[in-house]
Amino acid sequence: MTMTIRRAALAAFCLTLPAYAGAQTAPPAPPPLADYFVPATGAPKAPDADGFLQRWLLLEPIVKPNRSNTGFTEAYVRAAFAASLPQGPPMAVPRDGEVAKIAGAPRWHALDATRFDAKLFNFAQSLGKPVYGVIFWAVTVVEAPREMRGVRLAVGSNSASMWWVNGAEAAGLYGDRRMVMDDVLSRPLTLRKGRNVIRGAVINGPGLSDFCVRLLDANGQPVRDIVTTTK
Repeated sequence: MTMTIRRAALAAFCLTLPAYAGAQTAPPAPPPLADYFVPATGAPKAPDADGFLQRWLLLEPIVKPNRSNTGFTEAYVRAAFAASLPQGPPMAVPRDGEVAKIAGAPRWHALDATRFDAKLFNFAQSLGKPVYGVIFWAVTVVEAPREMRGVRLAVGSNSASMWWVNGAEAAGLYGDRRMVMDDVLSRPLTLRKGRNVIRGAVINGPGLSDFCVRLLDANGQPVRDIVTTTK
């Protein structure tokens, strides 16, 4: 009787092994989007305490295979961005949910980053999109209460990126680089009173992707008396 009970228990244990092993080896679920972003509201959003812009229209990643980030020369990055540029005039602002008229039909998402940087890797991961060998596009609208002269766009990105303000090129970050705040500063710019459009693109091969952007005044201090929108 004892031997029969032991054999039955062993058989039951063995039947549970495949399910248990599968549970142990299954890849972890991607973190929810809410860990890094929340949907943008209709109300304008001020920068954070350090002046970083957190409201962005982010385009789902465009596949651009690269085994390494070391080849991100200025010429390569410019060509890659030109080939993936969403259609429309430089000052155009896409709508939340709009599908870009480019290969793959990626969709725009209006989001507020919950941190000072926009974590593109996690944005793509939470949507089940490719996270390596990709290009991301980002757009935001800065509303200025007055004309602001001598302002600089301060950018950090992982990996290479380019940025435009009101349709004019403002900053380029090339090569294999990690994101560092204020890594590159633009030349002095003038923000118009009212609506100003900032557009950027980030390319990455392996590894994480993210960026941070803020505006600095002529004294190098964060510009805080502005708001961002997606319209």
